Amino acid sequence: MTSGTSRRLHLNAFLMSVGHHEAAWRLPQSNPLAHIDVEHYRNLARIAERGKLDSLFLADSPVQMGSPGRRPSGRLEPTLLLTALAAVTDHIGLIATASTSYNEPYNLARRFASLDHISGGRAGWNIVTTAGVEAALNFGLDDLPAHRDRYERAAEFLEVSTKLWDSWADNAIVADKERGVHADADRVQVIDHVGKYFKVRGPLNVPRSPQAYPLLVQAGSSEDGRNFAARWAEAVFTAQQTLEEGKAFYADLKDRVARGGRDPDTVKILPGIVPVIADTEREAHELDAELNRLIIPEYAKRQLAERFRLSPDELDLDSELPENLPTEDEIEGAKSRFTLIVALARRERLTVRQLIGRLGGGRGHRTFAGTPVQVADAIQYWFDNGAADGFNIMPAVLPSGLESFVDKVVPILQERGLFRTEYETTTLRQHYGLARPANQFATGDRGLAAAL
Repeated sequence: MTSGTSRRLHLNAFLMSVGHHEAAWRLPQSNPLAHIDVEHYRNLARIAERGKLDSLFLADSPVQMGSPGRRPSGRLEPTLLLTALAAVTDHIGLIATASTSYNEPYNLARRFASLDHISGGRAGWNIVTTAGVEAALNFGLDDLPAHRDRYERAAEFLEVSTKLWDSWADNAIVADKERGVHADADRVQVIDHVGKYFKVRGPLNVPRSPQAYPLLVQAGSSEDGRNFAARWAEAVFTAQQTLEEGKAFYADLKDRVARGGRDPDTVKILPGIVPVIADTEREAHELDAELNRLIIPEYAKRQLAERFRLSPDELDLDSELPENLPTEDEIEGAKSRFTLIVALARRERLTVRQLIGRLGGGRGHRTFAGTPVQVADAIQYWFDNGAADGFNIMPAVLPSGLESFVDKVVPILQERGLFRTEYETTTLRQHYGLARPANQFATGDRGLAAAL
């Protein structure tokens, strides 16, 4: 298969402990302590950079993710981990997830600006609003804030963050030893932001970083999430099960971006795919089946019941989902993922046991077992047919799944002219073909010296 387009794929490696399949840790070759082993992540980063991938991505949440009895569920704080990975890589982007619901703009803007400086311009921020009451309980709240309120706070959070990143002009540091002037205070901006959720004076105590801002990534696909992405996102991670759903999401989001006055080509849409790769189709399906056999269904059923706001007793492993499920409007957290899972189960008439197997690999992302050529074909088909600008690669097993993708699938995509053979740029924004943001205060003259 060859491509009739000059577009290039964007490929991101989504790293999740020993793999995205929830039973991957039970394989004989897996290290059950890899999720807290920095050397494991250093190895993955080197593998991904060997494949010339655009970026690494680390998910995160300020809460225990699932039952610790079910799978390795603790995780290292991602901006700290990515700082360690910056030291062992030279080109690959470094994207960390951080919540706008349970952080403050000043601290988070400082953290990402620092990561961008340390990495030489390779930082990215996956912006989430965080679903689930468990996180709220960790921050002194009695319940999850409403979905719309979380996105309203997120929008103001980004407004404050970008002001803080712009609070230093690019030429603020003059380092004039002769005159004894390190920085021109007139080029350091007090932002004096006062809004509904935040009151921040500024300026940031980190000068403007190599990219100016981290690459802004977003992963929500609800109505509020799409509107937020259309305003702020430069890359969108999404879960789509079918080509038709992928094309519809792609077209809708690009249209929202255009209607908001932005260039749709500056927003890259990257669906997740969980590839299970082997030299033959039979071997790939055998590995997929082995992983599914290792799932503990009782754990998974409890988690599924919680998502559906049911008791576990209301789910029969060998029956289809009950009819008494809530609607998306009644769900305050992860609305789009709820709808995707219900649609998948209804469309394919899956039993609860079968649905657990389908979700075990990618939590709603598309899973695909096949040969390297079949995986490359699946990626190209979505890319060529208006459903993706690239993919969030989610290996079912790590490190072996990432090695298979890098060493066997990437060369096929390179031969087809779909993916880079060498890094041609240095910053993450450049990898994605994006310009460095202009400073919103560039024409202003109210610097720190004037404010003081």
